Amino acid sequence: MEQLKILYAEDEDALGLIVKDSLESRKFEVDYFKDGKSALESFYKNKYHILVLDVMMPELDGFSLAKEVRKTDKTIPIIFLTAKSQTSDVIEGFELGGNDYLKKPFSIEELIVRIKSLTSRSFKEITKEETLSDISIGQYQFNYTQQSLSINSNIKKLTHRETELLKRLHENKNDVLDRKAVLLELWGDDSFFNARSMDVFITKLRRYFKDDPSIQIINVRAVGYKLIC
Repeated sequence: MEQLKILYAEDEDALGLIVKDSLESRKFEVDYFKDGKSALESFYKNKYHILVLDVMMPELDGFSLAKEVRKTDKTIPIIFLTAKSQTSDVIEGFELGGNDYLKKPFSIEELIVRIKSLTSRSFKEITKEETLSDISIGQYQFNYTQQSLSINSNIKKLTHRETELLKRLHENKNDVLDRKAVLLELWGDDSFFNARSMDVFITKLRRYFKDDPSIQIINVRAVGYKLIC
């Protein structure tokens, strides 16, 4: 199997070296950078399977780095590492295309679980459905590969997590999408905090479909959500 290659950016040198050594001892390949600018330059030049980014860094912070990455790569998984815990900070990270958010201090084992969860799909053959450029949802066209939702001439760009959540809702349309399963797959765990984050994303998706009243995303109490179209 191809060795998993990680781009890791962290400005706390002591922590950075510990994490790098720990990941490499588990057979991961790690390129470690102490600032966002150097990390971005390496991202443009090399192939990585996942990015692990500290939020607070000199030159270019983690959020700004992720924003630049998403301009050219919509699918590579991104994990943010930060001491911040405000809901607004977490939502901002997800909005910029982050896939997971790990609060400092964290255990190496927890980080590895998150990395493996997010990259498991990287080594699997992409299914035919995932390559579809146009999926009809009511009057809307959902483009999975370009991460967009359009109706008539209006095109809405979606974040990575919005795209993945909508894809799963569509795959289970008119049936219940299990809340816990999605939280474990896209958020890494089903904690109360992540569940509230998922609710925010569901609310936003509902708003995106406002021009077609036949489309509904309903709550199924204590179970999950259902896309009706």
